Amino acid sequence: MEDFNYTRPASLSDAAATHSNADDAMYMAGGQTLIPVLKQGLAMPTDVVDLNAIDDLSGITVSGGTVTIGAMTRHALVAASGEIKAVLPALTVLAGGIGDAQVRNRGTIGGSLANNDPSADYPAAVMGLGATVVTDQREIAAEEYFDGMFATNLEPGEIIKAVTFPVPEKAGYAKFPNPASRYALVGVFVAKIASGVRVAVTGAGQEGVFRATEIEDALNTNFSADALSGVTVPADDLMTDMHADAEYRANLIGVMAKRAVNQANGQG
Repeated sequence: MEDFNYTRPASLSDAAATHSNADDAMYMAGGQTLIPVLKQGLAMPTDVVDLNAIDDLSGITVSGGTVTIGAMTRHALVAASGEIKAVLPALTVLAGGIGDAQVRNRGTIGGSLANNDPSADYPAAVMGLGATVVTDQREIAAEEYFDGMFATNLEPGEIIKAVTFPVPEKAGYAKFPNPASRYALVGVFVAKIASGVRVAVTGAGQEGVFRATEIEDALNTNFSADALSGVTVPADDLMTDMHADAEYRANLIGVMAKRAVNQANGQG
């Protein structure tokens, strides 16, 4: 690990100023990705700007048909939130399945989305619900936020403040976790909203999270697991790695989608 300057500002403006004045700064949220990366020498910033002292970045608000979660809110708090469970239980299921207890008590939703790991869980919820990522500069729709594997459309120095999720009619999330990391080998988020069904897949795409239009079309006709019999997602654009090949992931997408639909319908 190389030497770097460490700062812990107490406000968004101070954090942004520190970042802009540094030669090569990186923000740190929960540190569940950044700290291992620093240890392995995969990143060598001149400055690390710790966001943990900024109180305005944490918290959960359920109001007006939306769920707003501050960027520094820990996964464990989302998983345990009675407010969220009352209106969007799929989100508490998703958060409760991230990593292990240590990761859930340190990792944050903002950190997960800023890193945009192709096997992370939260991107599926953001894309599946058509959520909005709120930063210190603007609001970014889900379709405009993600920009490929480990990439987003955040500008240099831009800080995620919160994520706003619309409350759907129904939603469910199911994943097949890697037994070691608990990352999604395949995860599927299904949401039924006023404009139709949205289905987002994480863990399988070569470019990260994506919408499964084949599954959406079937569920728009009949929102049940039975409607997915015979529906397949092409393996051509799916990922093959040491954990699973593209064909296996394609099959898992169908299986997880059925489980997510059953969960959304209160059947599992």
